[in-house]
Amino acid sequence: MCGRFVSAALPGALASYFETDPPEFDLGTNLNVAPTNDVYGVIEGPDHRRLLRAFEWGFIPSWAKEAKIANHLINARAETVADKPAFRSSFAHRRCLVPMSGFYEWRLGDPAGPLNSRGVPLKQPFLIERADHQLLAVAGLWSAWRPPGCPESTPWRHTCTVITTDANATVRPVHDRMPVLLDRNDWQEWLDPGNPDTASLVSLLRPAPEDLLQLRPVSPEVNSVRNRGPFW
Repeated sequence: MCGRFVSAALPGALASYFETDPPEFDLGTNLNVAPTNDVYGVIEGPDHRRLLRAFEWGFIPSWAKEAKIANHLINARAETVADKPAFRSSFAHRRCLVPMSGFYEWRLGDPAGPLNSRGVPLKQPFLIERADHQLLAVAGLWSAWRPPGCPESTPWRHTCTVITTDANATVRPVHDRMPVLLDRNDWQEWLDPGNPDTASLVSLLRPAPEDLLQLRPVSPEVNSVRNRGPFW
């Protein structure tokens, strides 16, 4: 699962790194991005140019009757994303990259260490980032939704989900899942909405190389989505 991450890059830096036009918006720096927050996403436009767009984290399928389904669809599992009804259409035509500076996971605390109010050991949060401190290009899906039967003037809600896979050896001591991190050489294949090769796309959804990432413990203050950091 990926439920919290870091978005520290400025829009201009994102545009340069992902080779998009400069965006006309700025979501600001967020060291504790949580579901329902607006996040950056990279998509391919109709003229095959990459675009940097804003999406609400929490996926709403185009056929959904209510928006609350988004609470359960912040992540999509790589093993089922091509076939699961909620994601099948977007996997076929609406794939994106979700830029991250790093993401957080929690490890069970030491039984001899600090306890919470229920007597349970406090979990230790870790920031997981690239060892070279470059941006992570996380595989995602996006959708456009508005309530059924609403007026044509109702704005569309653009939402996204993050695809996860089995953790590699670096992440496994903390969590058994991790976001799918796409290599730059795979971005074009992933983003192309006209790419019909489902088998090849699924093959991209694999754990990251063992030496790509590093972990460092951070402050438990990250546990609350109200806290904005810094946590290290």
